Amino acid sequence: MNIRLEQPEDYREVENLTREAFWNVYAPGCVEHFVLNQYRSNPDFIPELDFVMESPLPASPRGGESSKPQIIGHVMFSKAEIVKENGTILPACTFGPISIHPDYKRKGYGLKLLQYALEKAKAMGIGVICMEGNIDFYKHAGFVLASSLNIHYHAEPKDSEVPYFLAQELIPGYLNGIEGTYHTPKGYYVAFDNPEAFEAYEATFPPKEKKVQEGQLMEQ
Repeated sequence: MNIRLEQPEDYREVENLTREAFWNVYAPGCVEHFVLNQYRSNPDFIPELDFVMESPLPASPRGGESSKPQIIGHVMFSKAEIVKENGTILPACTFGPISIHPDYKRKGYGLKLLQYALEKAKAMGIGVICMEGNIDFYKHAGFVLASSLNIHYHAEPKDSEVPYFLAQELIPGYLNGIEGTYHTPKGYYVAFDNPEAFEAYEATFPPKEKKVQEGQLMEQ
């Protein structure tokens, strides 16, 4: 598998991949592909941490290898912030959507892609990553409950141990003596803030059936 920076010519393929990866997972349908589409022009977007994962070149019908490998994974990062108790801002980052093609899920590719991206983030001097996710998966990439690091989630009481709010220090000691509250970047709410724009964008893709399924977090 090859991991490289996303290029403009990849955009539509990656957005379709993201749509396939998230369809009916957290809600009937999904919005993650629109979030990605809009984020690329957001000042919080970090292009140096916008990676795709490619499969080996597939066989061509005439033998040999095709000219273009399939993109099977993608992850993007965004600037974020932690508001400290004294009101000052501590720079942070978050990531997502992270997408793996349905045919390649549960084979370790998502973890490999994330670990690669986290190493690049650390090399850039990013001190902490905060995110919303499943601790049972993300603990394998070094994440812990953010409350254990005295970082609170903006939508929950400060004394809560929020099971889906996770964090990882990339620079050891970056959070020493820090207590604060993390706010999800506004860019992640773009589909809900601009529903008409989302519907117009979604109409450019082939129709797919929206389903209510067990384990979803909300209905659209």
